[in-house]
Amino acid sequence: MYRTYYLLLLLFITSNVFSQSIEDVFSQEKMQKDLSVHKEIRLKANSGLYKYRTKKQIDSIYNWADNKITQLSSYRDFYNLICTLNDFEGSLHNGIAMPNKKWQSLREETSGYFPLPIKWIEGRWIINFENGKIPLGAEIVSINDIEISKVILNVYKYYTTDGLNTTGKRIGIRTHFSRYFRLHYGLQEKFKVKYIKQGFNTLDSITLSSVSYKNYYKRFNTRYSKPFDQIYHENLEDDKIYNFKKIDSLTGILTVHSFSLGGKNSKRHKKYVSFLDSIFSKIKKDKLKNIIVDVRLNGGGQDPNDLVTYSYLTQRNFQENKKAWITFNKIPLIKYYNTKVPRFLRPLFVGKYSKDFQNIFTVEKDGNFYQGDNSEDHRVRKPNKNAFKGEIYLLISPAIASAGSLFAAMVNANKNTITIGEETMGGYYGHNGHSPLDYKLPNSKIETQFSVVNLEQDVPEKANQFYNRGIIPDYNIPQTFEDFINHEDTQLNFTLKLIEENQNTKKQQ
Repeated sequence: MYRTYYLLLLLFITSNVFSQSIEDVFSQEKMQKDLSVHKEIRLKANSGLYKYRTKKQIDSIYNWADNKITQLSSYRDFYNLICTLNDFEGSLHNGIAMPNKKWQSLREETSGYFPLPIKWIEGRWIINFENGKIPLGAEIVSINDIEISKVILNVYKYYTTDGLNTTGKRIGIRTHFSRYFRLHYGLQEKFKVKYIKQGFNTLDSITLSSVSYKNYYKRFNTRYSKPFDQIYHENLEDDKIYNFKKIDSLTGILTVHSFSLGGKNSKRHKKYVSFLDSIFSKIKKDKLKNIIVDVRLNGGGQDPNDLVTYSYLTQRNFQENKKAWITFNKIPLIKYYNTKVPRFLRPLFVGKYSKDFQNIFTVEKDGNFYQGDNSEDHRVRKPNKNAFKGEIYLLISPAIASAGSLFAAMVNANKNTITIGEETMGGYYGHNGHSPLDYKLPNSKIETQFSVVNLEQDVPEKANQFYNRGIIPDYNIPQTFEDFINHEDTQLNFTLKLIEENQNTKKQQ
């Protein structure tokens, strides 16, 4: 009997010591310590902390977080708190990750997850799954008596975008909606869903059983929209990343899904430059009048792929940015830096990284460190000799970020550009990018990553562009419900029709 008792006691102690569930108790003392470290890291290393928020707003949310901890008890509670702070800053390069063993614990959960993929169409969250218990295309009104609008606001914190942008969040959460719901609300065995079938006005209700983590993703991988939007989720080979084709004798379409094509000395970059030179030489020879530039999937990549591409689409001299700065000349708080290098060796490891920063950001002003005039980023670049001079139709979407949004912002600023699609998640006037730093909080082991270079893009002020938003299109054209059902490209079809109308107008003049 005593042996059984001690075995049970040992099992209880072991399970509590080595448990990896995000529902585990996490002491408020540890929360306070990690919150303090998180704030110190942000204040000393993050140049974008006050990019979209005032000092008063940042101080206020940290005061809120400090008080909120008195109401929290679990690891999940604290993770959600850090995600809220991370999202509040407004940078798409911000990232939060819990330890791998915690993630593995989530992946092994056998129930508790919302069972159906969803998608934002024409202002409604609809069911993106065929042959389920809720009809395809039905509008979700509430889940477990929580209005869907409130649910979405609560899960937005898991997907960061620039400034106050929300279109990027809408596409960001559609893949992992079930996981995000679980992170915010906890595991749910049942889901009471109120919905309205397409074409009806009556409210229906059904209770769905939950599914496992893995089964949700199996369903997502058989979502109805997959034939149309699977390209968002693929790792594309070079021959699918970029291409050009003529549509007719006057119009062609240049598609660049990513600028992740290597740096200026790489073979991939040189191959891409050769491709651009070849097609724009042919465009000039063939006297095309219109080019559709489709970067709707472009989430960024390496310099100078974005800049080289722009040189074929502009008539002005340009720079990568007008201004760029960081808030330190030595990487701070290296004891919390996320590396496997022992703490006593970290000054040597991080020292080289700090010297790289010092060589780039050479001008100190008001406590910040700026790039000097000799920086490669400030080099004045000229249009390519084969740069296109006709009408540009730029296709944008909420998936555009980082170098993709820098490129799209510059093309959008051209006088000969018409921009079509939906607001990008990357900012028009600037963003925090280039150099990521990665820290680990000491108790929770939550990893927090952010890019430290605060930069202003080389774009003019425009009345329809806002400092804290993504690039706003001239024509806001989201996918229609009918085109969702038929797997049609609403934006491209609109663009082709617009080009035809503009050409007919010119003929009549």
